[in-house]
Order: sequence, then C-alpha cells, then structure tokens
Amino acid sequence: MTKMMRAARMHEVGQPMEIEMIPVPEVRPTDVLVNVKACGIVPNLGNVLSNWGKWFPHLPLPKLPAVFGLDPAGVVEAVGSQVIGFKPGDRVYVNPARYCGACRNCRAGETTSCAHYTFNGYFGFSKHSQQIYDQYPYGGLCEYMTAPQTSLVRLPDNMRFEEAARLGYLGTAYRALQTAGVKQGSTVLVNGISGTLGLGGALFALALGARRVMGTGRNKDLLARVKALAPDRIHVHALGERPMGEWAEEVTRGEGVDAVIDALGPGAGHGALLDALGTLRRGGKLVNIGAVAGDVPLNLHVLMDNDISVIGSAWFTTAQGQQMADLVEAGVVDMSIFEHHVFPLEQVNQAIGGIENRAGGFSNFVICP
Repeated sequence: MTKMMRAARMHEVGQPMEIEMIPVPEVRPTDVLVNVKACGIVPNLGNVLSNWGKWFPHLPLPKLPAVFGLDPAGVVEAVGSQVIGFKPGDRVYVNPARYCGACRNCRAGETTSCAHYTFNGYFGFSKHSQQIYDQYPYGGLCEYMTAPQTSLVRLPDNMRFEEAARLGYLGTAYRALQTAGVKQGSTVLVNGISGTLGLGGALFALALGARRVMGTGRNKDLLARVKALAPDRIHVHALGERPMGEWAEEVTRGEGVDAVIDALGPGAGHGALLDALGTLRRGGKLVNIGAVAGDVPLNLHVLMDNDISVIGSAWFTTAQGQQMADLVEAGVVDMSIFEHHVFPLEQVNQAIGGIENRAGGFSNFVICP
C-alpha cells in the first residue's frame, strides 16, 4: 500500500497553494528520505511567484502542480542502499542546490557552475532544470522529501530546526563573504544590512574576524538593532542622510573598504550599489547577492584602473553549509537573535502573505509540517 503524506502544492502561478495528499517519494540508492521538521519561507516568495513572468522570465519553474519549499531541515527517516555517511535519526539541513555531478565543473568541485544547477523547491537556472525536478520533485513544504546524501548538512545539538531553516539566506551571504576574501582584519560593507540577506552578512563577517562591519539601510530602528550585536565593530549608516562615500571615508580613516556585499533586493534601485562601489579601496571586491533592479551602469575604466572586481554570487555549497553549522556549534555565531514565526502546513498561504509584516532580517518565517 502506498504511503501518503500532506503537501502544499501550487497549481498556477499567482494562485494560493493547496494542501493535498500525495505519495511519499521512494528513496533511490544514493538518496535519503527526510522527515521535514521545518522549512523556511523565502521573504519575497509571494511576490516572486505572483510576478514570475515579469521578474524572472529566464528562470524556469518546475512543471505545475509542484511542491515548493527552499530551506528544509529535519530528521533522516530512511537511507538508500548506497548511502554511507548518514543514518535514520540524524538531524540535517537539506541544501536545495542540485547539480548533475558529472560535468567538468562538477568534477572540478565548482558545482554552482553546473549547467543543470537548480534550486529544488524553487526555480532552475537553465533549460536542463526539469531533468533535476524529475529526479527530486518535492521541495520542503511537505512531510517527507528525498535528497541526495551529498546535499546534507549535519546539524549540531545546539541548532534548532527553525534556525537551520534559515541557512539558505545565511549561506548566500557566507559564500559571498568568502568570495570577497573577507578574513581577520577585513573591513566589509553590507548594503542592506538589516534585511534577510544582509543580516547574515553581518553575523558571519563577525565570525570570520572582520574588524569593521559597515552596513547601510533605511530603517533606523533596525539599524540600531544590528549595531547592538557588536557595538564596537559594527558601524551603520541610514541611506539618504549623508553621502555614503563621506561616511565610509570617515569610518575607514581614508583606507577604503576591502569588500562590499550588496544585499539589496530586486525591487531596489542601483544608486546605493554604485555608491557602495565607490567606497572600495584599490583591489577591492563587490559581490552582489540581491539582484538590484535593472541594468547597472559601470565605469569599466575606473574598475580596470583600480583593480576592482564586481562579482555575482548564487547560493552556497554543502561544504560551506557545514562550515556554518560548525561555527554555530562552536558558539561563534549566535542564532538566538532571530524571531521565529512558526506556522503549520495548513497556514502556508497565510505565512507567505504575512511576511511583509516583519522586523527586517530578524524575523524568520517557518513552516513546520
């Protein structure tokens, strides 16, 4: 008899998800079956799914109806015959990044450059993504999902499932920091530091040993909360009050910024990105993880003359996810700063609709099936 489970499925872009009974997926030899305990809700999920054709027409969705859910965490329920490193009962986070494992990029360890790169439970990056969806049809908004053993991050005992369900956005910022070369003694500026992506940049910049973490935003109350995380190391700037370059010159004593992490979202203009670019020292790097709106005019002559890099960064590897979990286990990163808003699966549409009423990146919206 086929075992059934509850799942939230989207049948049409822009329409509410429906709670349905569907079969529990079968475990392939190298896969695990995860009993989902928490799944993070992407802050802009409602807008993204309602405006897909306008915002991201080049990024394919899975064939509908589909089970979404980008950031699942839970307990291993069963393992395939070829799974070696995990067993039933293990607490894990499931990195939703899927790749073929066989192309030149994958074999070189550059999995985010795979032509089949796909976000399980969200969207793909190429015409090849449906092949991945066919292999892994369920995201985290259901009771059980399958995942390759290579996607699992082992969770420490001091990390709650609700906290682990935030690793996606934290990991995006963490990889950006590593791409920018942030290390002990660095000065990093995070554009949008009080948002969901930006707050992760602040937390892990501190953990990596940055001596100065500079951040911009518009909400002064949220900026004050960010600064309170490490008052001696975090410096905040309210956009529009004074020129960003003047502020950065003052904070860095004329040295300039080593790295900029631009975490402003798709609805933001590119003015603040260009202002932040102007704060970089010679040889500095700007890494974009928020995808500001529209085409950005860049003076390539200035970039060339000053050896400055502008880089796009997508998501993070499972190895980087494990590094983050290890930092939490060691007590270097404090996950207690997040305010969890927990909803049952039946209230998934309510959770998606209520995300606009959040305290910036401090709010964490989670579905617990």
